[in-house]
Amino acid sequence: MLQKIKSLFGAQDMTVGKPVRSILLFTVPLLVGNILQLMYNTVDSIVVGQYSGPNGLAAIGVSMPIQLMFAVFFMTVGTGVSVMVSQYFGAKDKDNLSKTVGNSLLLILIATLAATFLGLGLSDWILRITKCPPEVFENAKSYLSIIFLGFVGMGFYNILSGILRGFGDAMFPLVVLAGTTVLNIFLDIWMVATPEQLSFGLGWGVAGAAWATIIAQTLSAVVCLLRLLRMKHIVEVTRATMRLDRQIVKTIVRIGIPSGLQQMIMSLSFMFVQSLINSIQIPFNGAFDGAIFVAVNTAVTRVDGFAMMPAQTFNQVSSTFTGQNIGAERLDRVSRGLKITLIMALAVAAVVFTVIQIWGGGLMRMFINDTDPARSARIIEIGIQMMRIMCWGYPIMAVAMTIGGAMRGAGDTIAQLWIMIVTNIAIRIPLTVLLVHLSKSEEYPSGAPSAIYLSMVIAFGLNVTATCLYFATGRWKTKSVVKRSPHTAENA
Repeated sequence: MLQKIKSLFGAQDMTVGKPVRSILLFTVPLLVGNILQLMYNTVDSIVVGQYSGPNGLAAIGVSMPIQLMFAVFFMTVGTGVSVMVSQYFGAKDKDNLSKTVGNSLLLILIATLAATFLGLGLSDWILRITKCPPEVFENAKSYLSIIFLGFVGMGFYNILSGILRGFGDAMFPLVVLAGTTVLNIFLDIWMVATPEQLSFGLGWGVAGAAWATIIAQTLSAVVCLLRLLRMKHIVEVTRATMRLDRQIVKTIVRIGIPSGLQQMIMSLSFMFVQSLINSIQIPFNGAFDGAIFVAVNTAVTRVDGFAMMPAQTFNQVSSTFTGQNIGAERLDRVSRGLKITLIMALAVAAVVFTVIQIWGGGLMRMFINDTDPARSARIIEIGIQMMRIMCWGYPIMAVAMTIGGAMRGAGDTIAQLWIMIVTNIAIRIPLTVLLVHLSKSEEYPSGAPSAIYLSMVIAFGLNVTATCLYFATGRWKTKSVVKRSPHTAENA
């Protein structure tokens, strides 16, 4: 039975057969795997929220934009490699495929070590300039320090799972994640809970959640590396292929840097918005509480992570399908595959929208366990309001990310960088400041919480508009890594 499942969900050659079948067989394990990947940070939040309270939860929340900003180092390498792997795999070019994989392993080591040293050196300063609330500062600093120590393992897992997905293999990363997610849950509870709460608890608090995450992800990286080394029929990882090749590195950088900068811009905008979030005061019991909205935003962000995961999955599906077929010079299949993926993405987004509108309160309660029931109720009440605003953005981003994935799979990443700069820096940040300022009142002297989320949904709408307009020009068809025949170029 297990062997039959493996053969069904193993490496998928998406250049042959019915597109809908290839897309479904790749999407199902990839979606489940992405959800499990997200469980790492979500379990941290649930366990910390239950055993360390809202202040511990807030500490993780203010840490996430900083962590994501430094993850740009390995995301830059990962994006370039995933596009090249899918195109060379589709073209059946084992030599260039092996060189790409070998070079990527060396580059990711360099990138993650750089991120570790910079992150450890700058995290304290960044927490201060983003106005991290004093009551959560030390926990946030501790959490970040440990996460940065484990960046090498996290980076290698991301690059290795991306390589396997480029082969159309989403099943093996799923199996690995299933096992390490269970391990992460156990480690979280063991390390975070105090002996008073659980007899076997170590009582490390927020720091324990960070240790659990990096241990589990490093183990995932080791297992995926062993898998890759055994796939000699597809790729050879040797000393020769790990020697830096100028052309391979140049192509990885050319494709990866725009995506890396895109992630950095997104993280910088999140950090700026986080400083506004940290400053918003929520009225409670005749006073103003600065930690309430930070806890609200952390819980909403965790729910949002799951809600956005289908769109991110279809982004990866669209990228891999497009990349393989661009490599195989099958542009006719690219358009057919994109239509199928868009229909799936919108259908799933509609389900997510409905779930949040109906069961948003139950989702919030998973993260909140304050010793003061009235404070918990206040956090949940505001969280439900914010989620109902956010969910309008999910169908919008399902379209933007699916089309953006096709562009990236074709090797076009620079257009999305410019779209991100315009929508997230030139428009969203000033719009957020304006809406926060206009919403100031006696009840909310530092601005209404809804202003943060309204600006985000508006930015989503502008993003999808710009993405669709650029895609319609067809310029993305000319960015292939694999050299195409004159006949195919003429038909593009």
